[in-house]
Amino acid sequence: MDFRIIKTVIGREYATRVKKKSFLVTTFIVPVLFAAMMVVIFLIMGNTKERKQNVAVIDQSGIVLSHFSDTDRLTFEDFSFANPDSVKTHLADYGKDVLVVISPLDTAAKSVSVSAYSTSPVGVEFSSRVASCVDDAVEEYRVRQYGIDNLTQIMEDVRSDVSVKEYTIGEDGKESISESGIYMLVSMLLGIVIWMFIMMFGSQVMSSVIEEKNSRVVEVLISSVKAVDLMFGKIIGVALVALTQFLLWIVLTVVLTSAASAIMGKDVLSKFSSDPDVVAQTMGVSPSQLESMGIQPGTLELADSTAAADAAAMAQAQEGELSMILGTLANIPWTRLIISFLIYFILGYLLYASLYAAIGSAVENVGDAQQLQLPVTIPLMVAYFIILMAFQNPDSGIVVWGSMIPFTSPIVMLARIPYGVPFWQLSVSIALLFITFIGCAWVSAKIYKAGILVFGKKSTFKDIWKWLRMK
Repeated sequence: MDFRIIKTVIGREYATRVKKKSFLVTTFIVPVLFAAMMVVIFLIMGNTKERKQNVAVIDQSGIVLSHFSDTDRLTFEDFSFANPDSVKTHLADYGKDVLVVISPLDTAAKSVSVSAYSTSPVGVEFSSRVASCVDDAVEEYRVRQYGIDNLTQIMEDVRSDVSVKEYTIGEDGKESISESGIYMLVSMLLGIVIWMFIMMFGSQVMSSVIEEKNSRVVEVLISSVKAVDLMFGKIIGVALVALTQFLLWIVLTVVLTSAASAIMGKDVLSKFSSDPDVVAQTMGVSPSQLESMGIQPGTLELADSTAAADAAAMAQAQEGELSMILGTLANIPWTRLIISFLIYFILGYLLYASLYAAIGSAVENVGDAQQLQLPVTIPLMVAYFIILMAFQNPDSGIVVWGSMIPFTSPIVMLARIPYGVPFWQLSVSIALLFITFIGCAWVSAKIYKAGILVFGKKSTFKDIWKWLRMK
């Protein structure tokens, strides 16, 4: 390979692409659309109130009605005096949205059945709320049947909620606090970043090769430049263009979003973060569920000293959780993780981009590339599913092998590193990935050299095999 020529091809590829109107338009339009979408969602969630559902309840069991209590979205009313058939066919006349009918009590099974009637789907929140109330009523009834004084209180007292504190012991014997959820989040983020980068930018390399092949520009280029130099120049040039655009998207999105927040003012932000109804609606829960999760928006006031004590205890628990998160983040081998990320990022992209370039050289349009592209995309999909297994057991056989096999290691190994990986495994994985990249680059260069000049014929795997055997 002639690195001087490759550098020239990279410069040409980069300059040609960044000067295109399509690059300038997408670079500036995408952040504007993304920022606008975030602002619109913010305003909608902050100013929209959901309509309440008025519920008629016919309790034929006599044990459930008392357990229904009104919420900010649900209002229950006793309709036990009415005929169910009449109410469910005239809901609008009664001013109701839903009719809930509770069957007579089955004394043998010590249970009831519940039916809900409405003119439109009631939603998951409604169903879960009603089911929870009915479960509480049935449990209370069953407890009373035992005839034991204070049995409900006894059962409440013996109920336990034990959490596990995780510690990682280092090579020096020092214990450090850890939390598997944080490892999972970091692993998923890194794995998905590389997966998306390879899929998006690899496809751009393939599209670029197909575009030049159709325009016949490649015939002129190949007469003065070696195929392998042209291929690698294009791969690296596209990567630099994509990285430039990606960085500009991040910067412009942050700037535009910050500007929009400044224009809307602090009052809107304060309302969004402090109103319990708004916060609950944003998270898809009710205010009562929000409180049970330990989240206290700014406008929620403490009713008495007991509530204040509970809030203090909750604040202390949240502080402990924050300490656990920070301790877990500090326990991650960031230096090894960042260096490994860069290595796998570069080698993984070069490996797959060379394969995508070979595919692009063998076809004349994106539609014809689907068949040839399948063997390349399958390992990426397999790697994505393996990282999901890594969260459950990062040292399982399939995860370890997935982190060693070159076609899946760029994604899977990064998912394992936060959990701790022996240095020899990391070294072998990188070495295998580098060797495989060299081999695939050689193979792709042969395919590229032959396929780039083939026109008017749909290439098959048989044709590719024939090109590989050519000297």
